[in-house]
Amino acid sequence: MIIEREIPLNVQQITRELTNSVDPDALKELTDFVDYYQLCHAAVKEVCTKLENLDADYATHFAHNPIHHMETRMKDPDSLIKKLQQKGLPVSNESMKNNLYDIGGIRIMTNYPGDIYTVADNLLAQDDITLVRRRDYVQQPKPSGYRSLHLVVKVPVFQSTGARIAPVEVQIRTIGMDMWASLEHKLRYKTHVDDAKLAEYADRLVAYTDELMTIENGMQDIYTDLNQEE
Repeated sequence: MIIEREIPLNVQQITRELTNSVDPDALKELTDFVDYYQLCHAAVKEVCTKLENLDADYATHFAHNPIHHMETRMKDPDSLIKKLQQKGLPVSNESMKNNLYDIGGIRIMTNYPGDIYTVADNLLAQDDITLVRRRDYVQQPKPSGYRSLHLVVKVPVFQSTGARIAPVEVQIRTIGMDMWASLEHKLRYKTHVDDAKLAEYADRLVAYTDELMTIENGMQDIYTDLNQEE
């Protein structure tokens, strides 16, 4: 199941409505942004289709779905501008294309830790997928305890003008890791608790991530053993 929020943008409509009120250079920058944004959105869909096909293939041949569900997201323009500013980079389309690879993203939740690498290896084995960056926070968690496998890949998108390449950020983690990450994010960014309680909960979450990994690996062992008995 893919959970997606559509953000429709139309270059012709933008041009028509703003031609008389916006500087031509600014209008060109805006329409170029919309064009690239749509390209990244299409790239997300391309990778999602590949992942759905992989999951269906595993269900057919191994009676197992390594993917529990997927979520897609597109960063909003304001977030992109802030990220460029935080990096000390120019706020322009060229700067965005050269430096930001997470405009479009997919978060994949798996049932078991081993499924993380099953999904990643099968995705990266495809001829038209190019790996740009890999960061394994499952084997080497962040100091906070955060675990997830992060990939940046590039994929061709076939459009009316021909094939174009665009990046997609792919995060892969178990359902348990995702639950942990959601709580840690809320603690870090969405609450206004005092510093003492914040530190206490942060320490508890670090301890829980190791416990969670032990439990998930144990459940995977049970699942694997049951499959061998069949």
